Amino acid sequence: MVPLSVLDLSPIVEGSDAAQALRNTLDLAQHVERWGYRRYWLAEHHNMDGVASSATAVLVGHVAGGTKSIRVGSGGVMLPNHAPLVIAEQFGTLATLYPDRIDLGLGRAPGTDGLTMRALRRRLDTADEDTFLHDVQELQAYLDDPHPDQRVRAVPGMGTKVPIWLLGSSLYSAQAAALLGLPFAFASHFAPALLLEALQEYRVRFQPSPVLARPHAMVGVNVICADSDAESEHRATSLYLRFLGMQRGRRGPLPRPVASMDGLWTDVERAGVEQMLAVSAIGAPDTVRAILERIVAVTQADELIVATAVHDHHARLRSYELLARI
Repeated sequence: MVPLSVLDLSPIVEGSDAAQALRNTLDLAQHVERWGYRRYWLAEHHNMDGVASSATAVLVGHVAGGTKSIRVGSGGVMLPNHAPLVIAEQFGTLATLYPDRIDLGLGRAPGTDGLTMRALRRRLDTADEDTFLHDVQELQAYLDDPHPDQRVRAVPGMGTKVPIWLLGSSLYSAQAAALLGLPFAFASHFAPALLLEALQEYRVRFQPSPVLARPHAMVGVNVICADSDAESEHRATSLYLRFLGMQRGRRGPLPRPVASMDGLWTDVERAGVEQMLAVSAIGAPDTVRAILERIVAVTQADELIVATAVHDHHARLRSYELLARI
């Protein structure tokens, strides 16, 4: 099996609050570090009642400070929301505090709605493709060794060379990562439609760079593992309800699991949820192993990054523990 990493949104679950979600995040990070996971990434989202990872750099620092060896980073920072210099300073500071442990994954979506993006004080037209590529290169320059005549520098930040990943669910993100010679992570845990085409584009177009000699692709996958297939499927109803809510334009805390989804969705809605969750492994350990082996065989992924959205924190820990044994 390829190396496994963790993608966490610090989920706020129904009946709980953000404070508990943040405590759970650190607890999960400490456990998966002991279980041998390679990275622990946190995703930037805004104005979402079910997500507590909005201040991503702050939370990366919290997790890095509470762990010892696991790599910690963003999966990702949504670059259109921020000035590149600010991100260079934030992650340069993190890399100075926690050397050789910080990753900087970058996305080009806002991670929110248009109204909230305006509240973040960024113009909507900064999300276009040309600006994103330019902003990535500007950010790279701030984190690289400074030039003698460089007037604007990231302090801390310059010279830290924080590893940058490009994240996305489109062909453009794959092409940008290939052009810049950067590692690429595909968000197939919620938008799998272009997964294989994007990986092909990335590998075919890849240009070696000073930071990466050959393509390195990470694939996002939902995993809910329990002692039996039936228990896993029950836990997964929380995930189904979350994605059903997204289809209906409703967002909120991660719902409690239900005995059955029958009558809760239409056939069309069920098909839509299943399409969004196509890259998922739900079941007992042997079931999950077989599914993940197929995903790796088809995608030739260099790493898998695992998202596990279950309501009960101890069940979430158990899922990652069983997966580590696989």
